[in-house]
Amino acid sequence: MEKPAMTGRPLIDEIKNRWSPRALSSDPISPKTLLTVFEAGRWAPSCFNDQPWFYIIAQKNQPDEFEKMLSCLVEKNQSWAVNASVLSIGISRISFSTRDRENRHAFHDLGMSIMNMMTQATSMGLFIHAMAGFSAEKARNIYSIPEGYEPVTALAIGYPGTIEELPEDFRDAEIKPRERKELDSFIFEKKWGEKWDNSK
Repeated sequence: MEKPAMTGRPLIDEIKNRWSPRALSSDPISPKTLLTVFEAGRWAPSCFNDQPWFYIIAQKNQPDEFEKMLSCLVEKNQSWAVNASVLSIGISRISFSTRDRENRHAFHDLGMSIMNMMTQATSMGLFIHAMAGFSAEKARNIYSIPEGYEPVTALAIGYPGTIEELPEDFRDAEIKPRERKELDSFIFEKKWGEKWDNSK
């Protein structure tokens, strides 16, 4: 289902058309296609080029592995993510690999990697829905994620599905128009809260 953003300025199609549907199809994603999506994540920028992102994936065609990762999601997310073709957990290494200190940009850098993946996926007719609703502790235990690495977000990846496959309480949100804050509500100049005068 297409739901392009009603943007105030011309943007590339991959940004306008990227959104986070819950109606995803279980149709398999080929390894070649999936590798291309993660290759996009590989080329994201990061602080000191430290690339602190890691991913664990589970594919629908491996039912035991898929169910294991699905069990990490909160129940509400399980109810629709069960239809995705691939689930993934994004993990950040929270200290630099070559410097003995905390990397306070690690979550940001993981987000940059995921956004690259989302943009690439959109160009290929795929969608990625990121979820905060999962148990990081359960993921750590199930997958033996070591100390110093933080499970940050879960991802559902798939081709578009149909609204009819969704639990009923999600259907209205699926067709609701997309909205964002106006630019002048978050771009300031001179001091906090003073709107940018972009008329000059």
